[in-house]
Amino acid sequence: MKRVFGLFEAVFDLCYLAAALLMGAWLLLSSPPGGPGWVAGIMALVLAGGDAFHLLPRIAVIFTGDEETYRPALGRGKQVTSITMTVFYLLLWQIGLMFFSLPEGWTVAVYLLAGVRIALCLLPQNRWQDRYPPVFWGILRNIPFFLLGAFTAVFFFLNRNVLESLGWIWLAVLLSFVFYFPVVLWSRRNPKIGMLMLPKTCAYQWMLAMCLSL
Repeated sequence: MKRVFGLFEAVFDLCYLAAALLMGAWLLLSSPPGGPGWVAGIMALVLAGGDAFHLLPRIAVIFTGDEETYRPALGRGKQVTSITMTVFYLLLWQIGLMFFSLPEGWTVAVYLLAGVRIALCLLPQNRWQDRYPPVFWGILRNIPFFLLGAFTAVFFFLNRNVLESLGWIWLAVLLSFVFYFPVVLWSRRNPKIGMLMLPKTCAYQWMLAMCLSL
């Protein structure tokens, strides 16, 4: 059964990366430079490129069973993914700014939160390549990330009726964090909770799909 779930995860991850890359390429090629569709294309490629640093070593572990060999790549991949996910939300925020009004000071707060998150991800105390990195640092670096997600979800919720194609972005953002939160807190105690990353990934795909009509 474990083998079956491993193969399912590997196929799912490969399909996700391929879909994100294809959507990113299509958006870039079909949109005028600097426009919202073009920014969405960059956003998709940043997401897929960053996630590939973690998912490809993860797939290699699934097929070889050799976690020790790939642990450095897995750890570094998690670090890269943590940073590119933050950049993803900054790009999504910029897309929102192209269409919606915004309370004064929100963008400053969002960029400050993103800067703090990235700075925390770069600190050696995270010990990314350890078998069991410190939970405290996992929680600490995710506090500004959760706040960044909250700002983004509220921003798109308040403007959900302005542009129909982006009307459900707020829900996709909210769901991505609902699935991610238990992984941060409890996946060490129960590794099966890590499977919540699959629906979290689907939420990201939904965001990209909503951007296809920009």
